[in-house]
Amino acid sequence: MKVITTLSLMALLIQGCTKTEEAPLPPRPALVMQVGHTANSDEMVLVGEVKSRYESNQSFRISGKIIERKAEVGDLVKKGQLLARIDPADTRLSSQAAIADVASAQANYDLAKAEVERQRQLVQKKFISQSALDLQEAQLKTAAARLKQAKAQAAVSNNQSRYTALKADRDGVVTQIQAEPGQVVEPGQVIAQIVDQQQIEVLVAVPESRMKNVKVGDLVMVKLWADRQHSYQAKVREITPAASTATRAFDMRVAVLDADEHIKLGMTAGVRIKGGQAEEIIVPSAAVTQRDGKNIVWVVSEAGVANVREVNIGPFTEYGIAIKGGLTAGEMIAIAGVHTLVEGQQVKPTLQAVGSNNG
Repeated sequence: MKVITTLSLMALLIQGCTKTEEAPLPPRPALVMQVGHTANSDEMVLVGEVKSRYESNQSFRISGKIIERKAEVGDLVKKGQLLARIDPADTRLSSQAAIADVASAQANYDLAKAEVERQRQLVQKKFISQSALDLQEAQLKTAAARLKQAKAQAAVSNNQSRYTALKADRDGVVTQIQAEPGQVVEPGQVIAQIVDQQQIEVLVAVPESRMKNVKVGDLVMVKLWADRQHSYQAKVREITPAASTATRAFDMRVAVLDADEHIKLGMTAGVRIKGGQAEEIIVPSAAVTQRDGKNIVWVVSEAGVANVREVNIGPFTEYGIAIKGGLTAGEMIAIAGVHTLVEGQQVKPTLQAVGSNNG
């Protein structure tokens, strides 16, 4: 009986000392993509506003009270057409006073001139001294200067009489009216705005990172948001030399070469600017991580083993990160959960199609 008990205890001890082998972990799922060359283009579309090259603010050159207005918003006007008029009473009185000053100055001049002639005859006969003649000739010069001043002032007053009528300085359409009859206005105050409809442009803002892709004279394409089926040819006419302090972008104006009646001022338009073509590998930004200060991706072999690969990255794009070196077309990389992978880990790859830009 003791022998049986001893054998049983030995069997239990042997069983306890035997180490149970653990079953290998199943491969973990991994979302992967097959990298390939992408035809990358520097083409960009900028959204802007339809404007006119010439937008003229019309204003009076003198102050006064508006007594009539001959234009309304939307009116087509011709150069020289009357837009508004201010009360001419004050300028008429000023003009009359200036004319009277001219007449007075003319009379004084004529009198001084006649007096000089008499003084010269008296000097020749030795009846008066030369100094008396010199004094009279000085008075004649003063009278001549006063006459010239009066005529100049009269000319100014005459011009101001004409300034009571505000006339269009170009052909175009009235887009703004900022004054009404009865309103007293100051010189330079905007009364109306006239826009030239014959020279249509689109104003867009170019990011500083894309300035290398545009230059004055480039041909571009314009499409209206209201009608995206039709496109217009345009040319870059102007690029500001300094960026806006608010947006850090450069204002660019493109002149529409074949504008028609469908393009209205103030519409939203897209300007498509073509760029160069280049083939490069683009991967999602989530696929790239860092280790020891180096940029890496996880390359998954055909056997499903994940390994670290150092890569040389390029610029960030709308579709991901450009890879300049370290990957070749056809390889598979992990694009999700890369921070949880370990070197040599067995994975179960699930191929994911990432957009049409990765071929």
